Amino acid sequence: MAISVLNSDSFEEATKSGVTVTDFWATWCTPCKIQAPILEKLSNEMSRVKFGKIDVDQNQETANGLGIKAIPTLIVKKDGEVVDRIVGVHNQKQLTDIIDKYTK
Repeated sequence: MAISVLNSDSFEEATKSGVTVTDFWATWCTPCKIQAPILEKLSNEMSRVKFGKIDVDQNQETANGLGIKAIPTLIVKKDGEVVDRIVGVHNQKQLTDIIDKYTK
């Protein structure tokens, strides 16, 4: 499944049900560029999880509302509630292990 590009208007609707992982990133962020292909791969392998991404420069209100202080930050939600926050670059196994906790 592809990663959905979200914005402040679509974020709540897109993350209100099921397990969702949203990548808060910016175009100038080198660690974000490192993490992006890992998330792309996960989005294709984890069919029960919806993946999205939000550019923090274009959607500051949503990022600020969630207390995003560093990027990349992944916000994991289950049925609309934030259940985890993953800051910094992580490898595929680390992310899979974290996300899997919420899909069972």
